[in-house]
Amino acid sequence: MTKGRKPKLKEIPSTKDLKRHFRNRFIRLKKIEHFDKKVVEKHSINHKLPKELKQEWFLTGIKGFDELTEKGIPKGSTVLISGGAGTGKTIFCLQTAYNVVKQGGKALYLSYEESVLNLKKHMVNFGWDPNVVGDSNGPLMIIKEDPFETSSAVEAMLAEAKGELLIDIKDIIGIVPKGFKPDFIVVDSISAIAAAFGGKSNEYRIYIEQLFEYFRSLKGVTTFLVSETEQVPKQYSRTGTEEFLADGVTVLYNLRVGNIRNNALEILKMRGTKIKKKIVPFKIEDNIGMVIFPEEQLFQDEFRYE
Repeated sequence: MTKGRKPKLKEIPSTKDLKRHFRNRFIRLKKIEHFDKKVVEKHSINHKLPKELKQEWFLTGIKGFDELTEKGIPKGSTVLISGGAGTGKTIFCLQTAYNVVKQGGKALYLSYEESVLNLKKHMVNFGWDPNVVGDSNGPLMIIKEDPFETSSAVEAMLAEAKGELLIDIKDIIGIVPKGFKPDFIVVDSISAIAAAFGGKSNEYRIYIEQLFEYFRSLKGVTTFLVSETEQVPKQYSRTGTEEFLADGVTVLYNLRVGNIRNNALEILKMRGTKIKKKIVPFKIEDNIGMVIFPEEQLFQDEFRYE
């Protein structure tokens, strides 16, 4: 994503588009909430947890975003970052990765679209030190991956295994480099990976299910997976299943209200914590990055769940 890229005018949703979106969104969210309730019930722990197993929290460090949750994102969550072109998904993820590093952690950024050089340029544009990007000894690793290599490897394995993915998913692409132990991982984007599978939806479904399971096996590692959608999405991922697999879904918008364009964001769901159910505005500022305004709200009647 290029800094400052503005969607074409026809891409900016009208008021009519927004009303249609909120109707579809209500139905979609109910299905997601019903699914999540079953997941929570299945994995609920009724006895008192020992101290070492109590929930820890992950903070993005992005001004205003963490206030949209009760305590932060449950550490170890897989979170879908969804939105149309030019809504700020890459900036949101890269800024979070940089903030993790500033707090003494390690981050891994797997890019399936933009080059390492372009991502470093984004960092310079926002006043973030690109020197934190390094090899296995650096606190922030940015690796350019080829989605077609990933899809080809999966398809070959499936053909050999007659439809069963019998090998550990990490052996396909070596997601986390040997010797590197990240606290935070970004996959930008799973939409590029899905596109590389072409029309082979079954192969992609097996891959993405294994991918989510792999990230959950990395205890305490929080993962953001970027998903490209329409400007006013009917679903929040390429196949519509990723939002059910994910622990959380955050949606970024570029909306038109009257004659004014607004950057906006909402946390659609987040397992394990309470969230503020509203769409809030944000700005992308030079030498800072993304700034969220959690106390403001674009629409007064958008959430009617009763």
